[in-house]
Amino acid sequence: MASISKFLRPLSRSLIPRFSSAIEAGFRRRFSAETKLEEEIARIRDGGVGDEQVTRIQREFDAAKNSFLKIPEALRMMPAMNPEGIYINKNMRLNNLQVYGFDYDYTLAHYSASLQRLIYDLAKEHLVNELRYPESCLKFEYDPAFPIRGLYYDKFKGLLMKLDFFGSIEPDCCYFGRRKLRREEIIEIYGTRHIGRDQARGLVSLMDVFCFSEACLIADIVQHFVDEQLEFDSSYVYQDVNHAIQHVHRSGLVHREILSNPPKYLVKNGQLYHFLRMLRDKGKKMFLLTNSPYYFVDGGMRFLLEDSLGCGDSWRELFDVVIAKANKPDFYTSDRPFRCYDMDKDRLAFTKVDAFLPSKVYYHGCLKSFLQITKWHGPEVIYFGDHLFSDLRGPSKAGWRTAAIICELENEIQIQNKDSYRFEQAKLHIVQELLGKLHGSVTTSQKSKAYQSLFEELNNERQRARCAMKKMFNKSFGATFLTDAGQESWFAYHIHQYADVYTSKPENFLFYPSEAWLHVPHDIKIMPHHIKVPSSLFNKH
Repeated sequence: MASISKFLRPLSRSLIPRFSSAIEAGFRRRFSAETKLEEEIARIRDGGVGDEQVTRIQREFDAAKNSFLKIPEALRMMPAMNPEGIYINKNMRLNNLQVYGFDYDYTLAHYSASLQRLIYDLAKEHLVNELRYPESCLKFEYDPAFPIRGLYYDKFKGLLMKLDFFGSIEPDCCYFGRRKLRREEIIEIYGTRHIGRDQARGLVSLMDVFCFSEACLIADIVQHFVDEQLEFDSSYVYQDVNHAIQHVHRSGLVHREILSNPPKYLVKNGQLYHFLRMLRDKGKKMFLLTNSPYYFVDGGMRFLLEDSLGCGDSWRELFDVVIAKANKPDFYTSDRPFRCYDMDKDRLAFTKVDAFLPSKVYYHGCLKSFLQITKWHGPEVIYFGDHLFSDLRGPSKAGWRTAAIICELENEIQIQNKDSYRFEQAKLHIVQELLGKLHGSVTTSQKSKAYQSLFEELNNERQRARCAMKKMFNKSFGATFLTDAGQESWFAYHIHQYADVYTSKPENFLFYPSEAWLHVPHDIKIMPHHIKVPSSLFNKH
């Protein structure tokens, strides 16, 4: 623009004396317009326009702050999401489903918070007694307020973190031990917040509810070693803790403890039997596919259904096939044969399994043999499980329909339904819109003191809203499905990828007609249970 004005000014001065007064007057008008253009360019260069835009955005922010004083009535009237709803990622017709398969732990059987503390305590005792960790580790106590599902541990750097939908580290959700890292420290370690392919090789996922105790124990040990100034390799910490957790399960320690006191650990639900019975009455085929040993599943199912089953009835009569110790996810890719399990003698038979009998229980096996024996193929089969990788990724790739059971979903939806959460969410959207306007309308050269002041005020308000929303879920890592910015998490990405539908428990299907067509809402981009509150609600009275 400046180069154009330099050309126009000398041109107009050389031509003015040569024309008549009328033509001369026209050029004077043009000269006047060019002068105003010069003044406008100078004003832009000096920051005048920038300050005007900053002032306008400041007025919008001041008006918004007045609306923050009370919750708008329109927000109160927004529809609530159903905590026990079924949320759909891929369209599904229930009358097309002829075969229902289930995992056991955290799918058919749900547990109290006491289970995580039990696993944590048994694992730390194994670390001390068998792997010679310091006896001071026995003083550790499980903190239920610290972990969430869907975290990642960098076994090379010793960091426990939450990732967003695009695989970037959440800046307020990255811990070394129990110390939260600052954004600057994350950048110093990784060079960026985004986890690249090479860095991803060091990450291990903590995807199911059993991982709560594992994540907490890893963080506590790292913090203890740091406090005691002990040298350690973070990859060994993960290896040892994971080994201890696996030992607790595979040795049967946790199974025997649960069965010794079922009311303490197992949560009864009267709807479970009604759901399974409904499927059976409608002629659906049903199978149980679990990694747990049969005696543990049998004891748990007896307890869970004891108030519903008649005298002499067995829970196994509800299922066409019962498979234990399946060794998922290897079950979906291996060629391991099935073995018939003798329940009375507690041993495996040596005869070949070429048919499944309802009165029998089977161990091991593989998906290939399962499909050959049952002839159950493709989209007529739906499998319910809680672990995205061990339970659902294999069936999804095999063409089955999949249902993720996320027990935390009910609580997270209940929080999102609260006026206090939606209020903070709307505030966050307003502030982010104003920050976008501020960044988009003011150039770097125009960033005056007024700009800096407004930017800091808006950014502080945004941080307050983010912090308030995060603490409603979990003080350390926030929501399972959401980031602090209200966007979807990396865990939500995997739900979207491997689960056709997701819900808090299988029994929620009782609330839907058996011929229902579950379809993806047309106005939802990613997670259908997550409603984003529009900032425009603050303009409605």
